[in-house]
Amino acid sequence: MKRILHKRLIIPVLALLVFFSTTAFKNDFFEIAKQIEIFTTLFKELNMNYVDDTNPGDLMDTAIKSMLDDLDPYTQFYNEQDVEASRINNAGDYTGIGAKVLTLKDKLIIVEPYKDYAADKSGLKAGDEIIKVDNVVVADFKDDAANLLQGAAGTEVIITYRRQGKTNTAKIIRESLEIKAVPHYSMVDEKTGYIVLRKFNNKASSETISALRALKNQGASQLILDLRGNPGGLLNEAVNVTNIFIPKNQLVVTTKSKVKKYNKTYYTRRDAVDTEIPLVVLIDGRSASASEIVSGALQDVDRAVVVGTRSFGKGLVQRPKALTYGTQMKITISRYYTPSGRCIQALDYWNRDENGKATRVKKENYNTFKTRNGREVFDGGGVEPDIEVEFAKQTPITKAILSENLVFNFATDYYYDNTLNDLNSFQLPDSEFREFKNYLKSSGFNFETETEKAFNEAMAVADQEELEGVIDSEFHNLSVAIQSYKSNAIDANKTQLKSLLTDEIIKRYFYSEGLYTYYTANNSEIKKALSILNNPKQYASILR
Repeated sequence: MKRILHKRLIIPVLALLVFFSTTAFKNDFFEIAKQIEIFTTLFKELNMNYVDDTNPGDLMDTAIKSMLDDLDPYTQFYNEQDVEASRINNAGDYTGIGAKVLTLKDKLIIVEPYKDYAADKSGLKAGDEIIKVDNVVVADFKDDAANLLQGAAGTEVIITYRRQGKTNTAKIIRESLEIKAVPHYSMVDEKTGYIVLRKFNNKASSETISALRALKNQGASQLILDLRGNPGGLLNEAVNVTNIFIPKNQLVVTTKSKVKKYNKTYYTRRDAVDTEIPLVVLIDGRSASASEIVSGALQDVDRAVVVGTRSFGKGLVQRPKALTYGTQMKITISRYYTPSGRCIQALDYWNRDENGKATRVKKENYNTFKTRNGREVFDGGGVEPDIEVEFAKQTPITKAILSENLVFNFATDYYYDNTLNDLNSFQLPDSEFREFKNYLKSSGFNFETETEKAFNEAMAVADQEELEGVIDSEFHNLSVAIQSYKSNAIDANKTQLKSLLTDEIIKRYFYSEGLYTYYTANNSEIKKALSILNNPKQYASILR
């Protein structure tokens, strides 16, 4: 124990020396030294004197994460396993069972087996609940159990899983998997190309260029670039993707920080592939970071019409910093700004509300900026599309249903109760939507609106102040109104919920590849994009 403590106490001392030698910390020199000394002595006394045995690694991990929780959610500590996972995510290669999984407290859920890869070939399906990996029970595993599925290509793993109430096992041979930045591209009609860009790893721009050239060879003279659901990734790849459509030496993004060396201006560095092809970019509430750099830059220079719903609003830039023993830290170092000068960061993590939650920039506080052609654009809340597809915007009840995986679970049951042979003609009937509503009731789904939460908190205060009798009737009337809204909210969001259900069901039968094919014929946002591209006067008028 003393030897372990001695090694661990070296780390704060080394960190202190780094702080002393870094000019950015010179103003806080004494305070930082003081706090490190306090923590070092506390950590030593705790490990030496606590009544039960302690695990220094676990204690330190908790201390670090608790400290970082007070900052933004993107400033994170990575242990050795996390570092490798991050490398895989950015490099686009992966070795494992070939499936997207969701980690829950006591099990792993197969979200999507990738077509023709190991999990798929072994018969695993979306919705399968992995309860044991080899001899390790998932519920007993403290770290991310998804790491148990990874391993060298060619190695064997035994999976124990539950499906529709029955327990099964599967022997899977791990294999290498290339995670594509562009999982799909195709022709929507005889002149319109469609490219899906799902992530900004180090292959994003090269795969997008390859897709664009292939589509142009097939006759594409106009293009839809789909960034919906793209959470971002590498900043330099965002610049490179933008560079596909705008000339060399054009401003794409600027980063500003309190540390001068992180203040950078990023320009396009290559000749564009095509500066003339009419372009529509699709975004939604899950398009973030690098996706917002691309869509925001193309909007600011009037190079593309942006269609969909307001993007996520992540205007913060992170940089990895190597730590000792193979660990890393990803630190928010700056904010990024689009060519017009706007920062689209939506949440303020440094001025939280009384409950400790980040506050959202209010619309009345947005600042106005101008695109190259003089169109008004705004900061403070993500990229606002030029043409909004209203029904695609997720509402509080839709978010609550998705967060509880109820669409996913309903699709799982649907798959085992129905057959589906014809992809393009599939439409979810109203009878199934009624079944979904019954499923929500039977699952005990009940979401609390922010208004309802505020009223309940107000009533608790009124009870303390003995005012509940005075406002009981008014509170009752408000509660009835809220309950009425909640009971009607499912039907009010029918179009969006049917779309989400349709997407999830189609993936069960035809994988993501089939969903993209279905999109090109049926998706409302793509239809809107197509109508704009097929009307050159409307396209030009939007950009003017």
